[in-house]
Amino acid sequence: MATRLTDAERSNLGTLVPQWTPALDRDAIRREFKFANFSEAWGFMSRVALLAEKLDHHPEWFNVWNTVRIELTTHDVGGMSDRDLELAQAIDALIPASVPSMAP
Repeated sequence: MATRLTDAERSNLGTLVPQWTPALDRDAIRREFKFANFSEAWGFMSRVALLAEKLDHHPEWFNVWNTVRIELTTHDVGGMSDRDLELAQAIDALIPASVPSMAP
């Protein structure tokens, strides 16, 4: 069962998931990734899909050509939870340091 983030955990998001930013319009975190081309972006999405399935926590995402935007929130608890942080950290681990994150 997911646990909704406390105020203390929310204030520490920059340390826990530094590349992710709070969504302005909802209780979620988001990050954009830019790749060299569509194939790299699609390959990344495939790896994230397998990871999300393993963690049983699925992202909301958007893809256009070489850009992938991911938002994480937990619908069961009505906002951000520990599961969002876990998936964000796992996604970050898939990215080589050479792939820049685009500003949201």
